[in-house]
Amino acid sequence: MKIRYVLPVMLAFTSFASAVELHHVIVRKGTDGLDKVPLTISNAGNEGLSCNADFAHWYSAGIATVEPGKSARLELWFDSKTGTFTILNDKRENLPIERLWCGLSGRAYATRAQITLDRADAAGGKRAVSCRVEQDRLACR
Repeated sequence: MKIRYVLPVMLAFTSFASAVELHHVIVRKGTDGLDKVPLTISNAGNEGLSCNADFAHWYSAGIATVEPGKSARLELWFDSKTGTFTILNDKRENLPIERLWCGLSGRAYATRAQITLDRADAAGGKRAVSCRVEQDRLACR
């Protein structure tokens, strides 16, 4: 019986504010210190493509659609100090790319193919891939 009364009183005096600690985050803007690395995605298949970028484990966005026989050019930026590729949003804020992938429009996630980015792409100053369907999935090379 005592626990029935003691526990709620103890919880009432517990500081819930200390459970979450908030920090100010500085978002990098612009392209100072970054190298431009354009990415060209060509659609060599017969269906449209939907290309997406994962910026954090909880946030992704569509970055391009590519019709059959067409190409899309994306402006990527590379930070040689951190090895990070980024895309700029409409406020010119840097969105670090965790993963970049394309899939067939309407079923992009189920048919997705990851597009790899590495330091060699940055050193070459560009990256180009061609995507087509192989065994019901997209392949981008």
